[in-house]
Amino acid sequence: MRLVIQRVSHASVSVDGKKVSSIGKGLLILVGVEKGDTEDDAKWLASKTAGMRIFGDAGGVMNCSVVDVDGELLAISQFTLTASTRKGNRPSYIRAAGHELAIPLYEKYCSLLEESAGRQVLKGIFGADMKVSLLNDGPVTIIIDSRIKE
Repeated sequence: MRLVIQRVSHASVSVDGKKVSSIGKGLLILVGVEKGDTEDDAKWLASKTAGMRIFGDAGGVMNCSVVDVDGELLAISQFTLTASTRKGNRPSYIRAAGHELAIPLYEKYCSLLEESAGRQVLKGIFGADMKVSLLNDGPVTIIIDSRIKE
């Protein structure tokens, strides 16, 4: 599984012109599920996300997690995170998990993140054509891949 985590001042997701979810200060998390990913990947990533110290403390040092600052969480599925760009100019999505794996693992990640962070995780709509709006704070953007744990 791959995540792109962005520290945001606010973010929202809309489908067909209707706002589905929105958050204030917190994390916008884009979630990509690959073939072969497991619940262990979701568990590891949920723990990392909740504990990621990318918010400023009183001294302005990135020392606080989303939990520490009482931030909000928005997780959006994004299969394009699995793209391979090694050959040519058209990305290949052959590594992307099908719906039968991707939906349960995305949902599992969200529920585990809720447990780890002790707060609701808002979501987009899996497989929909979503419009995401955000104000990246910093900017701070972190990429985490559960296959690279070192």
